[in-house]
Amino acid sequence: MGNRVAREDYEWVYTDQPHADRRKEILGKYPEIKALMGPDPRLKWIVCMMVVIQFLAFYLVKDLDWKWVLFWTYAFGSCINHSMTLAIHEISHNTAFGNNKAMWNRYFAMFANLPIGLPYSASFKRYHLDHHRYLGGDGVDVDIPTDFEGWFFCTRFRKFLWIILQPLFYAIRPLCINPKPITQLEIANVAIQMSFNVALYWLWGAKPVVYMLAGSMLGMGLHPISGHFIAEHYMFLKGHETYSYYGSLNLLTFNVGYHNEHHDFPSIPGRRLPMVKKIAAEYYEDLPHYTSWVKVLYDFIMDDTLSPYSRIKRKLKGDVKQE
Repeated sequence: MGNRVAREDYEWVYTDQPHADRRKEILGKYPEIKALMGPDPRLKWIVCMMVVIQFLAFYLVKDLDWKWVLFWTYAFGSCINHSMTLAIHEISHNTAFGNNKAMWNRYFAMFANLPIGLPYSASFKRYHLDHHRYLGGDGVDVDIPTDFEGWFFCTRFRKFLWIILQPLFYAIRPLCINPKPITQLEIANVAIQMSFNVALYWLWGAKPVVYMLAGSMLGMGLHPISGHFIAEHYMFLKGHETYSYYGSLNLLTFNVGYHNEHHDFPSIPGRRLPMVKKIAAEYYEDLPHYTSWVKVLYDFIMDDTLSPYSRIKRKLKGDVKQE
C-alpha cells in the first residue's frame, strides 16, 4: 500500500549538533536561566501518585471480564504507562533528587519502572545520555533506526506496522547498534522487576499482568502519545534535527514536547522548560514545531518522502566517552 519511499540512506551531515552552541549563546544573553536548573521537588510525589494509581488499577482489573480488561488497558493503562516511561526519562537527568544523590535517582527510576512491567530504566539511563551528548552519532545514538528499519519499512503499510512495533525496535536497537556490558544496576533492575511481576501474578492472577504489559506495549506503539517518538527528531523539514511540540499532551508527558528546549538544557526539569521558551523566546519562536502528535503520526505514514531513514546522522570525531 502506497509508493515506496525514495530515500535510501540517512541525511548525513558534517556539522556538530546545534544544541551546545545555542545553549552557550542563550546562557550568555540570559544567565538567569541557570536558576531553572536542578531537581524538581514535585516530581517524586507525582511519580509516587502515578505508581499508586496503577497499583489500584491492577487490583480493580483482576475481576473484570477480559473484554473490559483490554478496553481499560488501551484507554487508561497505556496512557499511564507511557507517561511513566517519560517520568523515567525525567529521572534519568537526576531531576528527582539532584546530581548529588545520583543513586537515589537510579533506584527511584526502578520504582517508577514497576507498573511498566519491562525492566528498562537502568539501561535507558546509559543510552539516553549518549543520545544527548552525541545526537545523531553513528554507532552511538541508538535513537537512530537501523539500516534494516530504513530499508524495509518504506511503504505506507510498512510504516504503519513499524509504528505499532516501536517498543520492539527500541528494545533490540541498542543490541544491534551499540551493545554495552551489563552493569550491576541493570541486573538489579531485572531482578526487582521480575520479582514484582511474579508477585503481581501470584496475588491477583493473569489479568493485572496482561493489563500492565499490554498497556506498555500499546502505549508505546500506535497511540497518540507515541507521536513524540517521531516528532522529536525525524526530519520533516530538511536540515532541522530537533522539533518541539506545544500541545495539551505535554500535561501527561512531563513537557517532553519542549524538545528543543530540553536538548538545549537537559538539566532543567520538564516543568520549567516553558519558562526557558518564555525567557529566550526569540531562539524558539521561529523554529518549526508541532501542535498535534496524532497529525505527526498520520503525516509520517502518508508522506511518501518520509521513512525511518529520515534522520540526521553524523560521523563522530575525537574521543567518544559513553556512559
